[in-house]
Amino acid sequence: MDRRHFIVASSVLVDMMGYGLIMPLLPFIVKTWTSDAFIVGMLGSLYAATQLLVAPILGSLSDRIGRRPVLLLCLFGSALAYLSIALANSITLLAAAIALGGAAGSSMPVAQAYIADTTTPQHRARGLGLLGAAFGLGLIGGAAMGGFLGQYGLAIPPALAAAIALGNALYATIALPESLPPHHRHHSTYWLQLFAPVYTAMQIPTIRPLLFAVVLLNIAFAGLQSNVALFTMTRFGWGPTQNALLFVFVGIWAAITQAGLLKILHPLLGETRLAGGGMGFMALAFLLVGMVKQSDWLLFPLAAMLAIGMGLAVPTLTSIISQRAGNNRQGAVLGGMQALISLALIVGPLSFGFLFDRFGPDTPYLIGGTLLTGAWLVVVWTFLQPIPALPPIASRPVEDSEA
Repeated sequence: MDRRHFIVASSVLVDMMGYGLIMPLLPFIVKTWTSDAFIVGMLGSLYAATQLLVAPILGSLSDRIGRRPVLLLCLFGSALAYLSIALANSITLLAAAIALGGAAGSSMPVAQAYIADTTTPQHRARGLGLLGAAFGLGLIGGAAMGGFLGQYGLAIPPALAAAIALGNALYATIALPESLPPHHRHHSTYWLQLFAPVYTAMQIPTIRPLLFAVVLLNIAFAGLQSNVALFTMTRFGWGPTQNALLFVFVGIWAAITQAGLLKILHPLLGETRLAGGGMGFMALAFLLVGMVKQSDWLLFPLAAMLAIGMGLAVPTLTSIISQRAGNNRQGAVLGGMQALISLALIVGPLSFGFLFDRFGPDTPYLIGGTLLTGAWLVVVWTFLQPIPALPPIASRPVEDSEA
């Protein structure tokens, strides 16, 4: 694998390390100032809300000025965000730090576009799978630091994460080249418009239903991430260490799936079968989590099922969407997809928190499984349809007659 891809994947790893660090610890950090569980959901949604605001802009900006400067900005921003979390001494400062972390953690569409720039369509899913492995490893590292080091002080894990992010940013400054040559840059007039990349993505008929499935998938997954610590604390009396173990376990299986299993299955089954099968696996795992009553150990095999399903579905769906986007708009389309994902990450924690408080701990997971079943049906139906020609690009690209 190209060294550039590992450097880009490291930016995703750093972003997800922060998310993995925050989520398991958030209920326990908030308890320092308040016992209101709704605040936990609000802070989880705040992280996603800032991504909703920033990710589409970064995706389109990377089409305009290149991928490298945007990735470096995100890496240095992550270091500052983690340090701010470590120093926060009030709910207000914690919220500000989480918002900064969400903004700096919006590099995924840019990283995906970098991979798309530097891979052929035949190898794109593998490159995106490396990003998925970084996603899983970031969850492992963040959850491990949050769960195990947090017992010695809640400020220690984010301080260590800040040091790692800063080191990664400095290395990328030296070693990461640009992937988008000037004659391929897309000088659009809409990069400052929040929802323009969403509009660009929604112009493509074969992408629209896939984006709908991605939204449903992420509502369910984000709801689980923000709610699972409350679920295990309420039902089984788990603390930070047990929840960290569960997050680490999920991250391990996500990394195994996307760095190894995907590489083996991709040439055998193809992207469409892997996307559909992964979605179905996730739906089944979600429904079964809602049925676990007493045997808490059952959460681990179900978490493995969920990680495997997501590890197969997400990179293959992203690769298919990237290929259907066509040339010169991959950054905008992937930025639009990330905006929709961020919207789902806002809805998921709030809705799961509401369902948890109003109807009990089982309900969010049963409803999440239903949403994923619907997403699976949409994906299968879409892959059975013929692929029409791409619509013309809406904005004016740079002339590339020399390309």
